[in-house]
Amino acid sequence: MALRPLHDRVIVKRLENETTTASGIVIPDNATEKPDQGEILAVGPGKKNDKGEVVALGVQVGDRVLFGKYSGQAVKIDGQELLVLKEDDLFAVVEK
Repeated sequence: MALRPLHDRVIVKRLENETTTASGIVIPDNATEKPDQGEILAVGPGKKNDKGEVVALGVQVGDRVLFGKYSGQAVKIDGQELLVLKEDDLFAVVEK
């Protein structure tokens, strides 16, 4: 990937939601909501505090995270739709 996020930003790839219900009903693409989970592909160096020191982010590449459905800025790189989010837009890390 040719993206390197700046400051406290992260690059996230949305993880697709399940398109079939437990009873076997297939949900069409246009009826599904935007996924609110994703995998972090790249992490910026961090944000500077009041003293000018860089504070590292609390997430790392490969983490699975939760974020708002309409958070961040969508970009298309190499045919892949990605999100650029600030660390503040992330709600939680999904533990394995």
